[in-house]
Amino acid sequence: MHRIEAAIDVANIAEQRSLEKVGFQREGVMRGHAFRDGAWDDTLLYSVPRGEI
Repeated sequence: MHRIEAAIDVANIAEQRSLEKVGFQREGVMRGHAFRDGAWDDTLLYSVPRGEI
């Protein structure tokens, strides 16, 4: 495995902090990516390459 990715809801601040704390970097925002509760929500993409954790 060369890299690990995490896609999380833009409103999930606690998970954003947790990922950043262990070395993940935010790569971008996938706008209108997930359909939840009758609306399209944005998703954040985080990743960490092998060897950086």
